[in-house]
Amino acid sequence: MPKSPRFQQIKDFLIEKIESQEWPVGAKVPTEAELCEQFSVSRMTVNKAVRDLVNEGWLERTPRLGTFVCQRKAESPLMDIRNIAEEISGRGQAHHSEIISLRRIRAPEDVAMRLGIMLGSDVFKSEIVHFADEVPIQVELRWVNPAFAPDYLKQDFSAITPNQYLVSNCPLGTIEHTVEAILPPAHIAKLLQIETTQPCLLLHRRTWSENQLVSAALLYHPGNRYKLSARAEL
Repeated sequence: MPKSPRFQQIKDFLIEKIESQEWPVGAKVPTEAELCEQFSVSRMTVNKAVRDLVNEGWLERTPRLGTFVCQRKAESPLMDIRNIAEEISGRGQAHHSEIISLRRIRAPEDVAMRLGIMLGSDVFKSEIVHFADEVPIQVELRWVNPAFAPDYLKQDFSAITPNQYLVSNCPLGTIEHTVEAILPPAHIAKLLQIETTQPCLLLHRRTWSENQLVSAALLYHPGNRYKLSARAEL
């Protein structure tokens, strides 16, 4: 079997060190000059290997300080609705959630507009933090029309996610996504255990079942721990 290219061998070496935890998150990796000497290759070859791993989210460069192992970002497909518990477990991490609030409210103007209902109508509201290996990865604010999920408040959302419950009880018809980069409100930053100066990805999501608008959600993710992806067949 032919050997893989030298840059790929260097990439494999670096990834093995990271995955084995010999180089944990925050560890400084050898300089390009040191890798050139270790593998007897040109600076261009080493640079390609390191650049690829930076682009793939394994490493990050800090000017004048060096190259470091970074926290891998969780990735979610933008054009689909995925259960975050399954996303996290699919990456080999442990999921758990903390319920901040779960209650019935009178819809204020912004919520009434999101759900397409009359101002002051009863709606169910949940606020939940999702964790991956004890690290908060998402704050989920969700409003649900009680007409389509009357038992929403009776659910144990530490055992199942709102997504699981709604999909099983209100077959998915249409989804609407909007994404923006924001600086988080103080309350959200505290739940995500980040500073208010740290960028977040905010996903606005609305879901329909049989042409009925069932749920609207705001999903906050720390920008340095999460990324959204989209794929289209042309």
